[in-house]
Amino acid sequence: MFAEITRSSYIAFSRVLGRRSFRPICAVSEVTFSRSYRQLHIQSLRKTNLKMPLYETIAKGAINSPNYSLYFKNNCGNVISPMHDIPLYANEEKTIYNMVVEVPRWTNAKMEISLKTPLNPIKQDIKKGKLRFVANCFPHKGYIWNYGALPQTWENPNHIEPSTGCKGDNDPIDVIEIGYRVAKRGDVLQVKVLGAIALIDEGETDWKIIAINVNDPLASKVNDVSDVDQYFPGLLRATVEWFKIYKIPDGKPENQFAFNGDAKSADFATSIIAETHKFWQTLINQSNVGTPEIACQNITNRHSEFVIGKEEAAKILDEAPDGGEVEEVVDTVDTWHFIHLK
Repeated sequence: MFAEITRSSYIAFSRVLGRRSFRPICAVSEVTFSRSYRQLHIQSLRKTNLKMPLYETIAKGAINSPNYSLYFKNNCGNVISPMHDIPLYANEEKTIYNMVVEVPRWTNAKMEISLKTPLNPIKQDIKKGKLRFVANCFPHKGYIWNYGALPQTWENPNHIEPSTGCKGDNDPIDVIEIGYRVAKRGDVLQVKVLGAIALIDEGETDWKIIAINVNDPLASKVNDVSDVDQYFPGLLRATVEWFKIYKIPDGKPENQFAFNGDAKSADFATSIIAETHKFWQTLINQSNVGTPEIACQNITNRHSEFVIGKEEAAKILDEAPDGGEVEEVVDTVDTWHFIHLK
């Protein structure tokens, strides 16, 4: 549009001023505008990219059906695995971690990264042929934090953890995020690690990493478990209680903990995370270490024997089932269970 105005102005003014005298003015003005416009456009794109999320989710299948699956794409539009393609570390210093939110705070649906499904979408756990919901144990409602996993980690079931004496549970390492914001399923949060609790679940080590969203107002004040007690009084005690009793309404015994249920330090937690990251690197890069229980397809780990092309990843999403038999969510899901510990 500017070029059209410039040409019209050029014709009009050249009649008055003469072609030779006006030509340099017109040429400089158009070039200057073009450069300025490009600079402004680039700045605008940069600002837009800063605001764009790095990942998005795509739901397939009907909610409350076994077909429901939440797939992930990166900001280039490529379908990815949240377990294998999202980096563990969110900064070069390796002090901030990416967390994939599976279960938002105060919800009951037991959602988790599906280990057996190619590209590992989030799906609802199924127990005895029914969708699984976690019981409400008084005074709690559903999960009492945002719950999820650290990508690119694996609790190796062939490794006996020296500090607990138990093998790994064959899952990515779990995270509880204690910030004020209720996250959304599929959110990828940047978190600071504060500590860890070691749940012993049916003879397996099931680490629960305690973390906080780096954008939380209290994030700069909490750096270790002692700070959690100071700024979130009662939360660590409530967390241990929650994990002890949450399976009791389903007829299972009280869960047990290593270290008498005491939370370990941030330094201890980061060492455990680093170890599980090394286990994952072995899992993703060596087929003889892999297990049929874990789908390892990915698009970003070029040394992996399981890496696939972007087109194949897109095909997996396209072929994921839609619809599905929707289960009625009975009102007993909202029942409050009053548990008395021995």
